[in-house]
Amino acid sequence: MLGAPTPILRSFDETKTRRFYLDFLGFELVFEHRFAPDLPLYLGLRSGDCQLHLSEHFGDCSPGARVRIPVDDVRAFAAALRAKNYENARPGEPERMDWGSWELTIHDPSGNRLTFYSEADD
Repeated sequence: MLGAPTPILRSFDETKTRRFYLDFLGFELVFEHRFAPDLPLYLGLRSGDCQLHLSEHFGDCSPGARVRIPVDDVRAFAAALRAKNYENARPGEPERMDWGSWELTIHDPSGNRLTFYSEADD
């Protein structure tokens, strides 16, 4: 039996990454690790059942990855994000997809794409 995967996303700027994931998206910090004070940062984050790792380590992963993250109500989630007036991301309205979900894609500061979705019930 397989468990839920934990995507590892590339990160380039610690300050922007923390602001985006912790302050804007509302993830909580689970852990942070550096092999030495002057070496790249590796973060573990969680929001509900969603876990992500973010790595500044060259070669850990490629920038521009895309992950799909389920949310209870993506339209309400998008509205809550817009209300934060975050200077680097102002999500629009989620889009109704042909395959039966509402989806909203947001780019993080390193160019990764986070697609938040809810199954359509309308």
